[in-house]
Amino acid sequence: MKKTFLTLSAFLLAGCAVGPDYERPKVESPAAFKEDAGWKAAEPRDAVPRGDWWRVFGDAQLDALMKKVEVSNQTVVAAEAQLRISSALADQARAGFWPTLNGSVTRTESQPSRTTGPVIGQATTRRIIDSLPLSLSWEADLWGKIRRQVEAGEATVQASAGDLVNARLSMQASLAQSYFSLRTLDSQKRLLEETAAAYAKNLELTRNRYAAGVVSRVDVAQAETQLNSARAQAADTGVQRAQLEHAIAVLIGEPAPAFALAPGALAAAAPPVPAAGVLADLLERRPDVAAAERRVAAANAQIGVAKAAYFPAATLSGTYGYQTANPPIWFTAPSNFWSLGVGLALTLFDAGRRGAVSDQEVAAYDQAVAQYRGTVLQAFADVEDNLAALRILEAEAAIQDETVRAAQQTLDITLNQYKAGIASFLQVAVTQTALLNAQTAALAIQGRRMAASVLLVKALGGGWEEKRESKP
Repeated sequence: MKKTFLTLSAFLLAGCAVGPDYERPKVESPAAFKEDAGWKAAEPRDAVPRGDWWRVFGDAQLDALMKKVEVSNQTVVAAEAQLRISSALADQARAGFWPTLNGSVTRTESQPSRTTGPVIGQATTRRIIDSLPLSLSWEADLWGKIRRQVEAGEATVQASAGDLVNARLSMQASLAQSYFSLRTLDSQKRLLEETAAAYAKNLELTRNRYAAGVVSRVDVAQAETQLNSARAQAADTGVQRAQLEHAIAVLIGEPAPAFALAPGALAAAAPPVPAAGVLADLLERRPDVAAAERRVAAANAQIGVAKAAYFPAATLSGTYGYQTANPPIWFTAPSNFWSLGVGLALTLFDAGRRGAVSDQEVAAYDQAVAQYRGTVLQAFADVEDNLAALRILEAEAAIQDETVRAAQQTLDITLNQYKAGIASFLQVAVTQTALLNAQTAALAIQGRRMAASVLLVKALGGGWEEKRESKP
């Protein structure tokens, strides 16, 4: 019996794994990027450290807020919990390699029927039997079902790890975008308040000139309208600022009513885009690309699990323990009992259930491949979008700065002419409005550049500071 057991065990352990072996799906990659000719095709390297990428903006308040995302953002917390769930499921799959051992202690009491004994009607003896069995069962991984389950579990863990990194990066990017939008509004409000102060001086000047009979009442009305309009615009920024402040509170895991950010100017500047050689390495670590690719590997392994159902399942089982009707000799040699069994089980008819399960897993694999390829394509588009945005906005900012300077010069000249009596207040109002519009547009462009910089960081899977290991 021992020889049979050992021979069969060796045969079972040497089984093969059915189903396709995993190969990373091919994706269509561009030969070069329109915005940067130094790029290369992506190969996900999600384990590459990203560092505190937001420090490139040099904003201490943003640094303090970012520290709270890791521990308090509920999306990140949920993703971390999902990673632990996936890890536990993978451990469950690995447990399938090992036998299951069960133990129990039982006492059974029976009273045989008087009508079944040797003599009908004769009294029978009540029996009490104590048992302590240990039962062991093991399903051999003959066709690689368990190995495929473990393969799928490990790939799912890696996918969940990518999801965690992606959730953290997404929340950090959302926080940075909301923060810079809020600071842009603060700068716009300050600009409107400064403009309103200048308008107030103009109103005072116009009233004095009206009192002196130099200008008409229409000029005073225009000056009042202009001042009140600027004040209304300054007040209106408070609505969107409050919403952004509340959004930041959610991102850092704090109740909105208890959170507040003091007003401050948009002091940070958009960092320069790194060189092509550095960028070429960064698309390789997009966490969403890595997670999508790992889900393809998990789906591929599930096909093997489904295919294994077509083959017989081999099990080894055994029982060892003590059983007696006389407790004093319960744990003695005569009370010992054991059994050993080997079995093969094969489903002969299931009305196509196994085929349907196999078709389902193949379709799930095709779906995962399509999602992976779509994620890669979207990654290319995200990088292109934000590289283009930064390039165009940089040129637009230079033009807009010139517009602001020209508008300021025009206003200075018009104000002098107005004071000299050779220009109307309408001309002053027009030039002041043009300057305010130009300054507001310049601030908006600066805010958009900050947002595009953050989105480029996200598109690249993290910061763009090059990490070099020191060589011995």
